[in-house]
Order: sequence, then C-alpha cells, then structure tokens
Amino acid sequence: MPSGMPINRQWIYILRNGTPVFDWGDGLAQDLMSGDFLDYEKNDISHPIQDNELEMLKRAGRVERFDAGQVYVFSMPEPPHRTLD
Repeated sequence: MPSGMPINRQWIYILRNGTPVFDWGDGLAQDLMSGDFLDYEKNDISHPIQDNELEMLKRAGRVERFDAGQVYVFSMPEPPHRTLD
C-alpha cells in the first residue's frame, strides 16, 4: 500500500522549460523536484506528464509510485496562502 500523498495525474504537467510541476490552481504550480512554488500561465505548459518522466522522478526519490490515475508523491509543503491585508 502506498504511503505517499496521492495526486490525480491530470494535475501534473511538464513546463516548456522541462520542469515537472503540480498545478495548485489559479496560476500557482509547485516544482516536483525542488518543492519551490512558481507562477505560470497556461502557455507555459508543454504537456501532461508521461510515464518515462514519472520514472525519472521516482529514481530521484520524489515520487513513490504511480499508476494510470494517481501519482503518489512524498510529502509536499503547503502552498502559500494569501492574506486578507
């Protein structure tokens, strides 16, 4: 049984610069290699993540396992929250 956090595979993309990211919505993504948060636009997306790219993340210790619908990632930090100020 996987212990990583399940993420629906449809929310993981590769950006045009080759960065694998998780889409938090509203133009905020998280780099799956570094954990850094970054702003992006729809035209920055190259393609949905492929199995060979997920295998690379698995070898790098960022992904526990994956299947056709889910990617199980090791702990991820919470996205920054906007304040009411």
